Amino acid sequence: MKQIQELIKATQVLRVEGNSDTRVSRLAYDSRRIAPGDCFFAVSGTQSDGHAYIDAAVTAGAAAVVCQRLPEHLAPSVCYVVVADTNAAMADMAAAFYGDPSRQLKLVGITGTNGKTTTVTLLYDLFRGLGYKVGLISTVVYRIDTERIESTHTTPDAIRLNEMMARMVEAGCEYCFMEVSSHAIVQERIRGLHFTGGIFSNITHDHLDYHKTFAEYIRAKKLFFDNLPKEAFALINIDDRNGRVMVQNTRATVKTLSLQSMADFRCKILETHPDGMELRIDGREVWVHFLGRFNAYNLLCVYAAALLLGADREEVLQIMSTLHPVSGRFEFVRAADGTTAIVDYAHTPDALEKVLQTVEEIRRPGQQLFVLCGCGGDRDKTKRPEMAQIAVKYATTAILTSDNPRHEDPDAILDDMVAGLAPGDRYLRIADRAEAIRTAAMLAKPGDILLLAGKGHETYQIVGDVKNHFDDKEEALRAFALYAKN
Repeated sequence: MKQIQELIKATQVLRVEGNSDTRVSRLAYDSRRIAPGDCFFAVSGTQSDGHAYIDAAVTAGAAAVVCQRLPEHLAPSVCYVVVADTNAAMADMAAAFYGDPSRQLKLVGITGTNGKTTTVTLLYDLFRGLGYKVGLISTVVYRIDTERIESTHTTPDAIRLNEMMARMVEAGCEYCFMEVSSHAIVQERIRGLHFTGGIFSNITHDHLDYHKTFAEYIRAKKLFFDNLPKEAFALINIDDRNGRVMVQNTRATVKTLSLQSMADFRCKILETHPDGMELRIDGREVWVHFLGRFNAYNLLCVYAAALLLGADREEVLQIMSTLHPVSGRFEFVRAADGTTAIVDYAHTPDALEKVLQTVEEIRRPGQQLFVLCGCGGDRDKTKRPEMAQIAVKYATTAILTSDNPRHEDPDAILDDMVAGLAPGDRYLRIADRAEAIRTAAMLAKPGDILLLAGKGHETYQIVGDVKNHFDDKEEALRAFALYAKN
């Protein structure tokens, strides 16, 4: 338990009503999960305002409330702390409550549109291969050394972040690799964390439903580097035109990587085969079990970050040659007749095009390519016609279908996608994703390729507020079995 007066030393407080000697046993921002003795943070979110639930939290036993405005009636037994920004205060107080665990780890964060999950996961695998205990915070899974925890957000809230990092420290972890989303940056979820390094992968069209403009999306990413400490490193991809923009105001030591020009860390693709690539990294050749230019960038990020963290070059290259793709990232599902489904998380125009360019590198003459993709509901609508245009550009036949429709009509989403197409474009429109996968398998000849894009590692489909079980890999295997060809 911690006293409120100790916790509020870590943040800017406007006013305190009640006894600041009050001790709290836990921090929470969901009034439905409040237990006696907790500290409740009234957060103003995108869907609801936590201030409307202060009374419910107090009734449930909250010993303290942190808010931006006081409720009409104050409970005499509760300590109320008024702050300018509840999100910022929650991050500051969470770090203090858990003993600033990020300062006891070598914490590296990566931000960018594409490649974050692959990069942090491979860094986790590599450093475990080097003999360290490691933490991981990613879109797919959270890990405390070998313990696996279901992932709920790319970057979780500040309370959970600090709680997990405290557990990492307790478990003996020396490193933690985490994805840093643009939402997390502007919502102050990473505030108060001490980063040893930051990585910028790339930035393309995404999340404009939240940030409204591309300029604001760039600004959100840049804030991460603006706030890095001077003793940290900032590793940037200078082949992306916004790479140098990210570090214009950083205090960190800037390091660069490139596949195209002079940089601190360089890589060149020497050969590509169906089962991997030969790379030259800083003059040394290494075979990797990955395909595609985008993966060459991911691996170069991994290599560069490892060296900046003090790892031995030869050990890093040796372990890199043993690493394998992350679940749902250019993952192969093969039928007995040689038909191949490639499952990939590509859900932005840039990511989809890069994946399709990689498919083109391994596609043999005569192989048909069926590209199945959709767009998420309640998300940026402007990318929908672009996704459809890219799919038909590369596909023998594109199949436009559902992703996670959420609260939108799947057919309305498909209307937006089809609006980007021209007469004569080869595509099918099938709202039911399982049916769409079965149709692709039925139309495919032995040896053809199916790209199932958009969901990757996800094992669910969100319809309304309900998560229904759905796994592209499982559906592909069922479809292959159903339409098995000799």
